Amino acid sequence: MAAILIVDDDRNLCNALKVLLSRSGYDTDCAMSIEEATNRLQSRFYDVVVTDLRIAEDSGLDVIEMAKRYTPDVEVIVLTGYGTVDSAVAAIKKGAFDYMTKPFNEEELRVQVRKALEQRQLKTELQYLRRAFKEQFNFENIVGQSEAIKSLIDVVKQVAPQEINVLITGDSGTGKELFAKAIHNNSARKNHKFVAINCSAMPDLLLESELFGHVKGAFTSATTNKKGLFEDAEGGTVFLDEVGDTSPALQAKLLRVLQEGEIRPVGSNDTLKANVRIIAATNRRLEQLVAKGKFREDLYYRLNVVPISIPPLTERREDIVPLAQHFLIRYCRHFNKSEKRFTESACDKLIQHDWPGNVRELENTIKRAVALSISDTIDVDNLFLMRPLARDFEVEARPSGIKAIRNTKSMEDIQREHIVRSLRENNWNYSLTANKLGIGRTTLWRKVKKFNIAKEK
Repeated sequence: MAAILIVDDDRNLCNALKVLLSRSGYDTDCAMSIEEATNRLQSRFYDVVVTDLRIAEDSGLDVIEMAKRYTPDVEVIVLTGYGTVDSAVAAIKKGAFDYMTKPFNEEELRVQVRKALEQRQLKTELQYLRRAFKEQFNFENIVGQSEAIKSLIDVVKQVAPQEINVLITGDSGTGKELFAKAIHNNSARKNHKFVAINCSAMPDLLLESELFGHVKGAFTSATTNKKGLFEDAEGGTVFLDEVGDTSPALQAKLLRVLQEGEIRPVGSNDTLKANVRIIAATNRRLEQLVAKGKFREDLYYRLNVVPISIPPLTERREDIVPLAQHFLIRYCRHFNKSEKRFTESACDKLIQHDWPGNVRELENTIKRAVALSISDTIDVDNLFLMRPLARDFEVEARPSGIKAIRNTKSMEDIQREHIVRSLRENNWNYSLTANKLGIGRTTLWRKVKKFNIAKEK
């Protein structure tokens, strides 16, 4: 229930407002002096304060300052019978949410209080998202104990506070965007937007429109003006993923942003200032593209002020198990499952795998294992989806002549096989099998019945 404090030296009005707001479902208190308001604000948190502009010989502006001092997120609505432009401006400058002149009707006050509460909720949610973003993308969440990762973290810590461009290279799935977000979140721009775009995911005209915006009539479907990401991220960071896939024409426009700090919307003759930091990433060898004339040399050197190269998992196998443990904890919480642990055999299996998809493949493997697991341990059996088995797949012919592999197994098929395998290992002893799987005997019976599992002779 939202808490509201009414501050007014008119006892009748104060009591009337208290009754009105209490009937609207709010927890309401009254204070008839600055001193009483101070005591109230010190003793509890309020979501909204409704104060008169004049309280005996004192000013309601003092109430605004005091309320903000004790509860910075509180919203203050100022009431007065002496409405002037100057007093309204003074109240707003002090941090008031809104200003109402007397007389006012009950519905007007209810509406203003409701809007003030919505504003406070938005502020609370924004603070939560910023805190969650900071916690998720701080340096501690770059998991790894290899010397390569430790060295990269040291470089990122040094470069993050500096207004300098960074080029992050590495194979797909190595975590380039995670490093970019860590740089942004530990920079002076952390309270502004971080905007990411995959430059290889759309055609040139659409990508140019997304980055720079466009004006009405710039092309057939441009029926209104549109703000681009560079303008939208004002004061923040733009992450250009797969920048090596951009066309020469777009590279020239990106170079202008880096050199002049200016953008020009598609179809416009006017330029706009772009106050953003650019972090670029690619899984391609840009120096080779430069040598072949497919990437501008001047843009390459502008982007590659500080290079950060993330090695693949195969070159830092000591990071595999810590990463797997990190994902195991995350997805146990995500799927609302009890804590699980890896068996020694599972850890060996994880370390031995080549991981062509790098960290992204590892994450998906652990996510899948947790989702399908019915035991308190993750064993090798839970990881068999990491590699295709011939009997689990079939070949699908395509018109082009290229053959595609299509997975034909459902999650229920996978779970059924896991149960059958465990029953075989325990000579079809249901008590031992249930114990190994970490489930009750009754639960095991239900699943056996559901999957129509019959004891093998």
